[in-house]
Amino acid sequence: MTSSTPSSTPSSTPSSTADRVRIGVQIAPQHALYPKIRVTVAEVEALGTDIAFDWDHFFPLSGEKNGLHFESWTLLAAWAEQTTTIELGALVNCNGYRNPDLQADMARTIDHISGGRFIFGTGSGWFERDYDEYGFEFGTAGTRLDALEADLPRIEARWAKLNPPPLRDIPVLIGGGGEKKTLRIVARHADIWHSFSTPAVLEHKLGVLSKWCDTVGRDLSEIEISTELRARTVTEADELYDLGARLFTLGLSGPHYDLASLTDWLAWRDTKNALETGCTRDA
Repeated sequence: MTSSTPSSTPSSTPSSTADRVRIGVQIAPQHALYPKIRVTVAEVEALGTDIAFDWDHFFPLSGEKNGLHFESWTLLAAWAEQTTTIELGALVNCNGYRNPDLQADMARTIDHISGGRFIFGTGSGWFERDYDEYGFEFGTAGTRLDALEADLPRIEARWAKLNPPPLRDIPVLIGGGGEKKTLRIVARHADIWHSFSTPAVLEHKLGVLSKWCDTVGRDLSEIEISTELRARTVTEADELYDLGARLFTLGLSGPHYDLASLTDWLAWRDTKNALETGCTRDA
């Protein structure tokens, strides 16, 4: 963390490579067999995508509820070996499915397999069927968030003890928008905050997050703002960008993993970054 003064909103003008627009693709591991998923990862990387995400569930979230589905962490280890440039992680890991020290060790291992490209995306979990069928206690939204808050320091402490340690300070991405607990956890632990906010909601949430950053002594500008593209228009994406969002994620589902819209969003990213680079040079 830096000692600079917290600001109310992140700057909308990138001043370094850390402020570049990035595009992540969430390749949902549902309704497709592994060879198709593997090919899709290769295609996404070849197109120049910044991050490949999966999700941490045990059953499909859409379509046939008992359809094809694969587990998150083992897929990520395979992706780490398969790829060479793209960063990777879960959007997001469910904290309640695994012991926090084990999570830290798995993250460290995948970080080494990938050569330092792993992002630890995590959240408190919400899909009750996963919990029920795999024998985890579902609890309440509050108890799951309390567990996440208690477990993140254990994860960070375990990273410091592991031999060998991670290849880099593994970026922590936290998903969720709850204003009383989630954003407090984000302010304390996250390098990246992910939400599904509209521009109006994002503006409000950033105000709340800024107050939590003030409370914990954190500079909001240290946290990369991430949001989901879904069916957004370019105008909406521009508005999110103007509010400070720099990581934009696009969800794809099997069986086909249509990449047509991805090429358009990658071109939008490149235009944004070229314009900002030009502005920086002019300044």
